[in-house]
Amino acid sequence: MNSRPRRPQGKAPYRRPRPDPVRRLAYDVLRAVDERDAYANLVLPAMLRDAERGSAGFDRRDSALATELVYGTLRRQGTYDAIIAACVDRPLREVDPPVLDVLSLGAHQLLGTRIPPHAAVSATVELARDVVGDGRSRFVNAVLRKIAADDLDGWLDRVAPPYDEDPENHLAVVHSHPRWVVSALWDALGGGREDIEELLAADNERPEVTLVARPGRCTTAELAEETGADGEPGRWSPYAIRLADGGDPAALDAVRDGAAGVQDEGSQLVALALAGAPLDGPDRRWLDGCAGPGGKAALLAALAAERGAALLAAEKQPHRARLVARALDGNPGPYQVITADGTRPAWPRGVFDRVLMDVPCTGLGALRRRPEARWRRRPEDVAGFGPLQRELLRTALRSVRVGGVVGYATCSPHLAETRAVVDDVLRAAPEGAELIDARPLLPGVPHLGDGPDIQLWPHLHGTDAMYLALLRRTG
Repeated sequence: MNSRPRRPQGKAPYRRPRPDPVRRLAYDVLRAVDERDAYANLVLPAMLRDAERGSAGFDRRDSALATELVYGTLRRQGTYDAIIAACVDRPLREVDPPVLDVLSLGAHQLLGTRIPPHAAVSATVELARDVVGDGRSRFVNAVLRKIAADDLDGWLDRVAPPYDEDPENHLAVVHSHPRWVVSALWDALGGGREDIEELLAADNERPEVTLVARPGRCTTAELAEETGADGEPGRWSPYAIRLADGGDPAALDAVRDGAAGVQDEGSQLVALALAGAPLDGPDRRWLDGCAGPGGKAALLAALAAERGAALLAAEKQPHRARLVARALDGNPGPYQVITADGTRPAWPRGVFDRVLMDVPCTGLGALRRRPEARWRRRPEDVAGFGPLQRELLRTALRSVRVGGVVGYATCSPHLAETRAVVDDVLRAAPEGAELIDARPLLPGVPHLGDGPDIQLWPHLHGTDAMYLALLRRTG
């Protein structure tokens, strides 16, 4: 007699989940960002390299899809949270974070890509079965089917408050930025609704990869030849090459050898403006007082070498100082990299001709590259950076000689991190200093404002929102 137990009538056999490896990788990156405060631009490339080399057998299309899923989900997190909240029967804070990551990933596929709705739902539910279990996967399925009932514009009409009633909150939901960030960017930008909407939309676009050809080691013509059809000249910097399709900079010999590097064009312009500022007297000693991770320092060192000048690059954090040393390795002229605190300088006063202080900040100018930063930063972080920024600028003014030039730079357009810092330090500077009009030092770059300082913008210049003020020590 056959003693094998019979399966109850109508009950299907259990099937193990078979998650798509691309979506599983995207989910793992989102969890790393959420659980470990990791940055996607650091975690994702390493995971993709492992996947391309491993049994998953990722090809270029798989890597491109995983990248879109990760960055698209992070950029639109605020919008998707508002939509998901409208589809669940509990406060969003009561939804387990892993489940919320799965839902956000599914929402992006449904509302932010061309993936067919049935494929987006089924693939995401299969992922949910694997990472949160069969029980909660049914919850995921129900929520995603509700989301799939409308498109993004339809959902925004339902979940975003009317602009006329609450403009900042409307923009926060529609463009997926915290309300306080919308307010701060609007204050810094000025202008009306069209201007701020263009800026917020630019923050949600995937930025181009921009390379710098380091003078004395590589020319833009040589770099353009190596990049081939993928490379295009930069818009503003004579040393920039843009990789139009994203490309893989690590595959280029010039990047591997350090003759070129990955550097946003706005960052290049900051270094070029400082290097081009007119001086009274000699031009032999340059200082980068906050040099990590080394992009601006490498360009400054190369420009200094062309004039027979030497660069001292100082960085407080040892691991970042090692990155600076790696970036400067092979520079044709003299340089030195030291581990030192810029607020307690390890160098004499008044000996440098040019000084750059690219100070720590909230990073609100680089939200295209680090979209998760918009959700981590808080208004109180701005005030937290203020004392350090002011002290570093004071150090820079003490370090430069009379007639020398200081560049105060930050990757944030927040007025409390830019003009407020410069104005406060200038009012109380015992050394005596005056602002230099930086705009003529960037010929051909439009929309630089009323000066004398410079604010770059993603939607106007295609760069990070870099700020630069140039100061000459007068006494």
